[in-house]
Amino acid sequence: MSQIIVNNSPITLADKATASLQQAIITGELEAGSKINEQALAAKYGISRGPLREALQSLQRQRLVVRLPHVGARVARMSLEELHELYELRAVLEGMACQLAAENVTPELTQQLQQLIQQQREQLTKGADFHVGADVDFHYCIIKASNNRYLQDSLTGGLYHLVRMYRFQCTGEQRPTKAIEEHAAIANAIISGDGELASLLMRRHIHTGLTNTASKLKNKIEQELSHD
Repeated sequence: MSQIIVNNSPITLADKATASLQQAIITGELEAGSKINEQALAAKYGISRGPLREALQSLQRQRLVVRLPHVGARVARMSLEELHELYELRAVLEGMACQLAAENVTPELTQQLQQLIQQQREQLTKGADFHVGADVDFHYCIIKASNNRYLQDSLTGGLYHLVRMYRFQCTGEQRPTKAIEEHAAIANAIISGDGELASLLMRRHIHTGLTNTASKLKNKIEQELSHD
């Protein structure tokens, strides 16, 4: 069957391939800078080249894949310049999302934020993968609570797939514990209706994450260059 219907929205083979390839790139299963072998990927996912090329076009728009003249498609390389640009934009937009969420706070949002913080702490205790689970859910919850569709589209489109790739591959082991407590402070500010404080804490949280991630990425790039 070429597609599945979920909530009246068709999920095509290209959509499924896009999601699978996103995850493979974000986690590093498909290494940064590596050449895309369309034939091998089509065989792996059991699809024809048509849906695969649609998926690659989507990933190219999200900047997870680049197409080079006379070379073909490759997985995007991570760079310090792009990382800084991404996080600067995130800080502005997510700070705004916090401000709006605090203005729209409801008992349901309060419960969601409290549950997410609890889940993060439980995951960390169990040694679960914090950065592809409740961490993303926490940020998404706030973005959704902004009730601003343009802000939501800007943050949850290609931007966030790139952010996830950098965070997954370049985050220090000690960062999750600190990040959870920063999340808790942001959640408390939103719940109390203090949008200004919530925005400040989110921007500070993202800039702290940038410093940590940039340090890890710099080391990663230096190691790759030393092996060339």
